[in-house]
Amino acid sequence: MSVATLRDDIAAALENPSVWQVFSYPPASPLANSIIISPDDPYIVPTNNNFNIDAEVNFKMTLIVPLFDNQGNLMNIEDFITAAFLKLSNANNLHFRIGTFSAPSVLPVDAGQMLSSEVSLTFTTSWS
Repeated sequence: MSVATLRDDIAAALENPSVWQVFSYPPASPLANSIIISPDDPYIVPTNNNFNIDAEVNFKMTLIVPLFDNQGNLMNIEDFITAAFLKLSNANNLHFRIGTFSAPSVLPVDAGQMLSSEVSLTFTTSWS
């Protein structure tokens, strides 16, 4: 499986068009109510087990909501984290390890301030 296909599969598993947008790449400008799938560091970690070359691929999932007030947005991002986590856990075709979600932080952007949280995702895949 290619890395691009894996990113697209993650994005498809997270789709929820009436609630949020999902980007399988870093967009030019972050948007509120969106999930961004981007490379994490380290990005691709090759392994060589008995001459089968596989790789661990690390992504960072960033969840973004608008910043209106402290209490309301904290509740919004907590609900967003829960919903995204459930979407991923129900994706039977994806096998991954999930890290911990970062504390919500203010993300200043041209379109206005937003609240964001990140989590690392690690996938094991075969090269193709």
